[in-house]
Amino acid sequence: MTAVQSRPAGTLSQSPGSPNPGHRPFGARVKAFIELTKPRVIELLLMTTVPVMFLAAGGVPDLWLVLATCIGGYLSAGGAAAYNMYIDRDIDALMDRTAQRPLVTGMVSPRECLVFATALSVGSTVWFWYLVNPLSAMLSLGAILFYVVVYTMILKRRTSQNIVWGGIAGCMPVFIGWSSVTDSVSWAALILFLVIFFWTPPHYWPLSMKVKDDYERVGVPMLPAVAGNKVVARHIVIYSWVMVGVSLLLQPLGYTGWLYTAVALACGAFWLREAHGLQARAKAGVTGPKLKEMRLFHWSITYVSLLFVAVAVDPFVR
Repeated sequence: MTAVQSRPAGTLSQSPGSPNPGHRPFGARVKAFIELTKPRVIELLLMTTVPVMFLAAGGVPDLWLVLATCIGGYLSAGGAAAYNMYIDRDIDALMDRTAQRPLVTGMVSPRECLVFATALSVGSTVWFWYLVNPLSAMLSLGAILFYVVVYTMILKRRTSQNIVWGGIAGCMPVFIGWSSVTDSVSWAALILFLVIFFWTPPHYWPLSMKVKDDYERVGVPMLPAVAGNKVVARHIVIYSWVMVGVSLLLQPLGYTGWLYTAVALACGAFWLREAHGLQARAKAGVTGPKLKEMRLFHWSITYVSLLFVAVAVDPFVR
């Protein structure tokens, strides 16, 4: 009998600090439902949505439209995240990194989570359709379906390239941001989509290297769990070079000016330095804290933030 079978996901954990069956305070319940939406992930998604709206508008977009798009984006991404927690509640119960998620502790029941995820997903689609435009609504719905069905249900537990293709859902906010302003999708949006596509694996693999024991324990073939550090680091370097190269395409195609290009070059150079540093340490057989894989993970968040701030500011200095 496996550990998942001995402690079904969605039942109350008996670990210290877990709620007892008869006591689930209202405030803690509200916090738990917010946690189902993975708000820290949504911060990054909105960070790639709003700047693209500025670029698409060539300046300041309609602020009501920005607010409507952000609300719709939160609902959409939150619904997808809640579905993800519902589907993965069995392995979440066995992973140290996810052991305190609401379904594992029992603060939210599986049925409540499923209803919540469905309400957010339907609500976001209706919101986008009537308050933004139908194209953005369909892109949002497509992102939900891709993340839930293609990534979580099909790819995540079957291939070491899961995060590569699953990352497509995380690229969709770029299209949504552009389409909310123009009711279309352009080459500029596609380039930024590809930047996020090639950014996602070298962003997530360093974290996966840190917690690979978790993935090994539950049988999820995340690349660091099935390949050595040298192989993972080589993949990180390859994706990093492609990402930086793609990020520099906006200027020669006439979508951005000197500011964006300068930021993309500077941030890209620092990223490549970190990626090659990680590869050098992996080749030398360094393990444990001295591998410093999380340096690249933390920088990756700073990188995408600075790059997309430059996307937003660039129209004002051209």
